[in-house]
Amino acid sequence: MGKKNVTGNLALVGYEDIFQPTTPAITIGETIVHIPLTELHPPEFHPFQVNDDSEMERLVKNIKQYGVREPGIARSRLDGGYELLCGNRRKRASELAELSTMPVIIRELDDNNAVIAMVDSNLEQREKLLYSERAWAYRVKLEALNHQGVKSDTPGQLSVDILCAQTGESKNQIFRLVRLTELIVALIDKVDAKQLAFNPAVELSYLSQTEQTTVAAMMERYEVKPSLSQAQRLKKLKQAKVLTAEKIEGVLSETKKPPKGEPTGLMRFRKYFPHDYSPKQIDAVITSLLENWYDRQATTACV
Repeated sequence: MGKKNVTGNLALVGYEDIFQPTTPAITIGETIVHIPLTELHPPEFHPFQVNDDSEMERLVKNIKQYGVREPGIARSRLDGGYELLCGNRRKRASELAELSTMPVIIRELDDNNAVIAMVDSNLEQREKLLYSERAWAYRVKLEALNHQGVKSDTPGQLSVDILCAQTGESKNQIFRLVRLTELIVALIDKVDAKQLAFNPAVELSYLSQTEQTTVAAMMERYEVKPSLSQAQRLKKLKQAKVLTAEKIEGVLSETKKPPKGEPTGLMRFRKYFPHDYSPKQIDAVITSLLENWYDRQATTACV
């Protein structure tokens, strides 16, 4: 199963818990070994982001001062080296801190247990996650549990119970979050960036990729965020098999009130402009025309 490279910022919390300056990491029953960074590779599928942001800078400074106190979790790769299931941010910070090795715990895990270990470790250590990260983490863990046969007569029921107990999320919320993995990259990125609300995004996930692409284009064209009612209307049109690009544009181009920051009454001039002009473009043209008119009036008054 493929996964896009999602974008956005992620705040890593709990540095004081992860990096204690006076207490070394203790792992009962397992051995911590230092592995060259060049031999540690990210998982083929990894829903958690690693960004060179301000939080990474803070992590680098901490590692330079105290070292990596919390070991990563890895497993052997068939083609050599190790797959780093947990600790990819620490590995990147170690590279930036110019270290050559990193402490890890090597475990023998099959694919399903590797996914579960990766998700569990990251959910435990990361308090704030993007919608896309939670959505993909929940999906892959549910799939791994189901592959292991952890389910009842209702498909996925027992596996989702396990996830509910771990995360504190309701079953309905987990399933709604997993729906986000059906969104195209452009839309799930907007959810992460808070340019598209969660509830409308869930409704839009039922549209085809082509239809979602049109939605994303119309959002950019009209500088709008689909409301829940608009997203539900699009979903109903989809279910009725009558959804077209024209109908998507018709729904998203509706203007109940001027968008925030747009001059009052500006949209009454839209009929004079190409349909793909944004409010900002309309405002720029009108402003330019008024400035030219003002200059001509001033010149005439001076004659």
